Amino acid sequence: MDKYKVLICDDQEVIHETVTTYLENEGYQVYQAYDGEEALNLFNNEKPNFIILDLMMPKKNGIDVCKEIRQVSSVPIIMLTAKGEEIDRILGLELGADDYIVKPFSIRELVARIKAIKRRIESSSKEDKNDKIIIEKLEIDINSYDVKYDGVSLCFTPKEVETLNLLASHPGMVYDREQILSTIWGYEYFGDTRTIDTTIKRIRSKFPKKNINFSIKSIYGVGYKFEVEDNDKR
Repeated sequence: MDKYKVLICDDQEVIHETVTTYLENEGYQVYQAYDGEEALNLFNNEKPNFIILDLMMPKKNGIDVCKEIRQVSSVPIIMLTAKGEEIDRILGLELGADDYIVKPFSIRELVARIKAIKRRIESSSKEDKNDKIIIEKLEIDINSYDVKYDGVSLCFTPKEVETLNLLASHPGMVYDREQILSTIWGYEYFGDTRTIDTTIKRIRSKFPKKNINFSIKSIYGVGYKFEVEDNDKR
């Protein structure tokens, strides 16, 4: 069986040494990039299964790297950010990062997050689920992590697919943010409920603004629900 490939993108030697040693001991194959351009080259050439991406890097920063990767791939990305860089963290999530971790961080915590995301993706592909949700032009296939609209595949991250699938599986049901966090991110997640707002914002942005018969409604002070409109009322 091929090893799980992890790409580390950071300009600090100490990060590479500690994280690489730990991941290799866990059985992962590790690739190292010290600037944004090298990160994109390794991404294109090695096709990693997972990316650890620092926000501040030479040549291209993590935001730009994440943006370019998300144009072509839904590979899971964890962003590394310095303490206090909340605006950059939120921007990273808006561009498609699956998670973030603040420096200095525990290597065990980082590996736990990688394993949690890996485990959820693998279990989703193995579980016996309804193959597809089809609502007019919208098609969600949780087994292949594919979302299509009007026959065209959209670039969704794994967490975006899982969140949309959860809501669309139960039209009209209101999910509060904590429910979505625990269901999709799992109890290993260390972030906060604003992650849900960012994820919903990204999901909404990928569909047309008009002439669709579904929507994700915000329920003030609670959370979100998926609604399907009656065609006669559109």
